[in-house]
Amino acid sequence: MRYIIGILILFVVLIYTAPWISRFLPPQYDPFAPLSVSDPPNFMTRYKLRRLDNNPEACMAVLEKTREAGAISYAVVENRRGTCPLYSPVYVQRFGTVSLSSGFLASCRLALSSAMFVSQVVKPQAQVQLGSALTRIDHLGSYACRNVYNRAEGRLSEHATAEALDIAGFHLGNGTNVTVLKGWRQEGGSGNFIRLIFNESCQYFGNSIGPDYNAAHANHFHFGMRWFGFCR
Repeated sequence: MRYIIGILILFVVLIYTAPWISRFLPPQYDPFAPLSVSDPPNFMTRYKLRRLDNNPEACMAVLEKTREAGAISYAVVENRRGTCPLYSPVYVQRFGTVSLSSGFLASCRLALSSAMFVSQVVKPQAQVQLGSALTRIDHLGSYACRNVYNRAEGRLSEHATAEALDIAGFHLGNGTNVTVLKGWRQEGGSGNFIRLIFNESCQYFGNSIGPDYNAAHANHFHFGMRWFGFCR
């Protein structure tokens, strides 16, 4: 009972302080301001991303703003029914100036988190660590109607709801090709780049799984939307 009363009091306080908060706080720290692709990663960014999980219309509105900002190109596709249904999915075609090995199906939140990650981390770090512009991302797919690790029984994979993307490598303007498989244990520029962007990814996705987790992820990063802050 005390817990419920405490929540109600907090709710009332937030309602009455909302105008003051919005007036003095920067948008990236304002819980009432819409999420923006340019918002730096912080606790409020994660909260806003999580809040979009149960509000597809709000998520699509933010994704459209992200497209207008030039950070993503996508097409809205029809819902899918069956064993692995998809609701309000999009087909991601590219991330601004960065092409993809192929387009991929994604939930709105996965598309949005991926666009923020590429824009804020991968593109600038390619320039800083490797001295060249990021031109293409190679991936192994997003949507697949299957259980975790393709097991006959068990829970459905995040891929079954298009809430995970497996990234395998990166191409740069100077002809450099950096792969997760080779770069993860390398010293120097390519290795630093691969490890740095993986560590930074933990701020944008619910879970980030790489080569140190198990042999199944030796050649790719798995970026998914489940959980919160699982980074291995």
